[in-house]
Amino acid sequence: MSTSTATGVDASGAPVPVLSFSPVLLPVPGRPVDLQVRVSAPATGTGLAVILLSHGQGPSNNLSSLNGYAPLADLWAAHGFVVVQPTHLSSRTLSHLVADAPGAPFFWRSRAEDMSHVLDRLDKIEKAVPLLSGRMDHTKVAVAGHSFGGFTSSLLLGARVTDPDEGGEVSLLEPRIKAGVLLAAPGRGDVLNGPMADALPILRTVDFSTMTTPALVVAGDRDDSRHFTDRGPDWHADPYTLAPAPKTLLTLFGAEHGLGGIAGYDAAETTDESPGRVTALARLTAAYLRTQLGSGAPTWQTAREELAAAPDAPGRVESK
Repeated sequence: MSTSTATGVDASGAPVPVLSFSPVLLPVPGRPVDLQVRVSAPATGTGLAVILLSHGQGPSNNLSSLNGYAPLADLWAAHGFVVVQPTHLSSRTLSHLVADAPGAPFFWRSRAEDMSHVLDRLDKIEKAVPLLSGRMDHTKVAVAGHSFGGFTSSLLLGARVTDPDEGGEVSLLEPRIKAGVLLAAPGRGDVLNGPMADALPILRTVDFSTMTTPALVVAGDRDDSRHFTDRGPDWHADPYTLAPAPKTLLTLFGAEHGLGGIAGYDAAETTDESPGRVTALARLTAAYLRTQLGSGAPTWQTAREELAAAPDAPGRVESK
């Protein structure tokens, strides 16, 4: 196991030490390999809310695992959250072990089930991580996911799909999750016409009309995912447009699929690298989740007002 210390920046801009511990091994009956997670948390504080962070896919080996998304996880932890990152079975780091397992290669159902397994084992996680025991609030839980991780998160928030192999509607709603953040998530499936459309037939059936849990949808206005659809960047706003209230849409100006580089520090696949955009994204999403999870402070309203008043705002917000 490894323990590292990073430095994040809180809402006031002050540096905050962040502890990161991995891997925490969680045996799950029937899963081909143990569920491994990384846990990041501020060095101090109690009553900490939890963010379950679902990685995307992408071309890199380790960014799509518990080893990715440090720019976002560190900043969220600095804002007072415990961030739990599982390595889903779809990770390239596991492809040699699970290539023939049911659900391969994308494991769409298993990815969502991983988060429920984590919630079932929060007590074990808290005891396993040094300096974390007694500091988590297990009733304040959010899920966040990037790209295909955003699809995973949408299922946990209530979106439904039709199983492409067995037929029948599938609901993986996790009632212990009180709010979500969808980062560059896939949109509606009836417009898929790119080369990846046939590789992920599950995306064709997604129904956002049942996604009732409060969520913040984050979309880049230059995120043109032609490998899935020619709809353009608006496709990533579908989870906001097609889901029932309460929902909020944060459109980031100039952002492509990497949203400034959330998947990894200095990652070659980030086409729109902007540390400032990542910092702004972390600050805004943290403010949203803090309000949604019942901190009692109007952090989201304050953040929205500051965003609207800023002459060089990184994005715009709308809600329903």
